[in-house]
This record gives sequence, structure tokens and C-alpha cells, in this order.
Amino acid sequence: MHTIWMKRTLGIVALTILGAGAVRFAWPRPIAVDLATLTKGPMEVTIDDEAKTRVRHVYTVSAPIAGKVLRISPPRHIGDHVTKDETVVAVMQPTLPSFHDARTHEELLAALAAADATVNLAAAEMRRIEAALVFSRTELGRAEALARTEAISLKALDGAKFDVETNEAALASAKAQLEVRRNERNSVAARLGEQSGTAPEPDPACCIQLRAPVAGSVLKIIQESEGVVQAGAPLIEIGDPLDLEIVADLLSTDAVRIKQGAPVWIDNWGGLPVQGRVSRVDPAGFTKVSALGIEEQRVRTTIDFTDPPAKWSGLGHDYRVIVHVTIWKGDDILAVPVAALFRQGDDWAVFAVRDGRTRVSIIKIGQRNSRTAEVLLGLAPGDRVVLHPSDRVTDGVTVAERDVQYSQ
Repeated sequence: MHTIWMKRTLGIVALTILGAGAVRFAWPRPIAVDLATLTKGPMEVTIDDEAKTRVRHVYTVSAPIAGKVLRISPPRHIGDHVTKDETVVAVMQPTLPSFHDARTHEELLAALAAADATVNLAAAEMRRIEAALVFSRTELGRAEALARTEAISLKALDGAKFDVETNEAALASAKAQLEVRRNERNSVAARLGEQSGTAPEPDPACCIQLRAPVAGSVLKIIQESEGVVQAGAPLIEIGDPLDLEIVADLLSTDAVRIKQGAPVWIDNWGGLPVQGRVSRVDPAGFTKVSALGIEEQRVRTTIDFTDPPAKWSGLGHDYRVIVHVTIWKGDDILAVPVAALFRQGDDWAVFAVRDGRTRVSIIKIGQRNSRTAEVLLGLAPGDRVVLHPSDRVTDGVTVAERDVQYSQ
């Protein structure tokens, strides 16, 4: 009898243990979630984008005429300091004559032969006039001797003088004509001369020295090596590296929200963050293709530094930076993490945790940035909300309170 009761007792105990285990395994377990406690504090909304620095006033030195520019680098290098109207940044020389084709060569040979013939003709004409002048002078001498004895009339003497003066003038004209023909012959010979491939020794008087228009540093050498350039070709860029500004190409939908004078944070440039302010938002935009091939309307926004140059002197021309333009700012704002928001119909909602259980709370939000959103209605300071709610988190479920460090 005792054995029977022992068996029954053990059976009941075993059934009880099994039932308790089944109840325990069937009982819903709390879902582990990240929670954030809401507090009031400062909040700002910024427009963040890449930008680049640039020297505010860049002076481009260009070739004033077509010619050959000597090598610029060396002696000049990027970063060299230059002085206004003193430092020679480029030197230009005349170009060598160009080659001509076979037909032009034959034409020039014929022109040279014709020029030689005209020179010979002018020389012969000059010798004829010289002979005539010698004869007229002899005749004048005879006439003067006869006039002293009154053997001839005064008219004959005046005629002899006239012939001498006429021949002297003709001789001067012939000499000038011969010089013209020789110069024409030399011009044709110069055009006929072949290119030797080597430049003659430069004459310092024939060169053009281009000097720095302003004091500053060399920012860019466009024409480094020696070469022939056309008039107006850019050679070198000069500017003051401490006269920097920042240019950001922002989306037009963001640019309309930016006001002139808005504060800006500049970071991710390799140094500590520095401050600036918006100086100009261009009234016209332009189309820019993004890295994904999407056409975007961008607006150029100019930003000035407000911190002293000692804080950003490491920056230079065309350096990359990240700008954060403030478009709204508040001091005592109740904000909720964006990671806790989800859509409930047309409204925004969060999972608020009260007494270990979740409750769906419809809220109204105002300003928002990439991390937080301003709470206008629906939550209060001290409320805790679920961050990154998964599909397992629903209204009324039990959650494990695992607080995380959260700040606005």
C-alpha cells in the first residue's frame, strides 16, 4: 500500500514539473530593445554637403602676343612667393619661321631671280646716270671758261648748270631705287631661307618679360614647358593663399532655405572644426550630374571664414571640406531620435515604453535633422522610446529595458 502511494506521489510531482516547464516555455519572453530617454536641450537643423576652398581673387597671366614662351617650371614652382611688378613669371621670344611647301619654294626662287634682275637693272641705271653726271660737269666747266671770255651766252651757261643739277637729282633717285630693290631682294631671300631647327642666340632686347600683377603665391602653372602659344593663352595663376573662401554647390531645394549670414561649421578637412558664415547665394542655378548619373539642379553658395586664419592656415586653394549650414536652431527643444519614428497612416508614431510594455504613441513633429526631430505633441520629457523597432515589436508587448546613451 505504501509503495502504491509513493508511486502516485512521484507521478503527481513529475506531472507538476512538466506542467510548470510547459507553462514557462509557453510564457512570452520580453523582447530586448534599445531605449532612449527623452530630454530637452539645444537642437539645430543643418544642410550638410561637400564643398571646396578657393582663393577669392585669382589672377591669370596670359600671353599678350603670339610667340614662344620659355620654360616656366623651373625656375618657378607652385607655392613660390611673387612680388607685384617685380617678379618675372614668364619670358616670351619671337617664334622661328615656318616651313613652306614645294610650290611656294619654286615661286620664291622665281621671285628671288626677278629681284636679282631688278637690282642689276637699278645698278646699271645708276651707272648710266653717274656717267651722264660726269659729262654734264665737264660741259659745265667748259661753259664757265667760255663765259669768262664772253664766247657763249649766259643762257648756254645756265643750261649747263641745269644739266648738272638734273643729273645729280637723277643719281640720288637711282641710288634710292637701287636700295629699294636690294631690300626687296633681301626680303625674298629671307622668305626662301630654310628652317634650321635651332633658334639663334636670343637678344634680351627682343624678349617680353611678364611680371606678377599682384603680390601672392603661384597657384597653378598652366604652361610649364617651353612652347609656342597664341595671344591670350593662359600661362600661370597667382593669388593670395590666405584670401580664401568656400564654395558649395547645394541642391536648389536646400539653397532656398539658406539665408545670407547663416552660421556654418566646416570640418573633415584634416584639422579642427572652424566657423564661417554664408556671404552669398547665387540667384541662378545650374545642372550637375551626380555620381549616380542623376541630373540635379545646384546653386553655388559662397561661405566666408569667421575664425582667424591661424585656425585654418593649413587649407589651400581647391581643398575639400564638409560644410554644415545652419537653417534653424533652438535652445530648449524636446527631441526624439529619428531612429524611433515610423509611419502610422499619415501620422508619425513611436513605441513608448511604460511599465515594461510598449504603447503606440501618435506624435506631431516639427523641425528635424539627420539624427533627431522636434516633438510638438504626444511625448514629454522623461518618456522612453524604442530605437530601431523590429517586426517583433508591436503594441502591448513586453520589452527588456536596456537603456543606451543618447544625446541630441
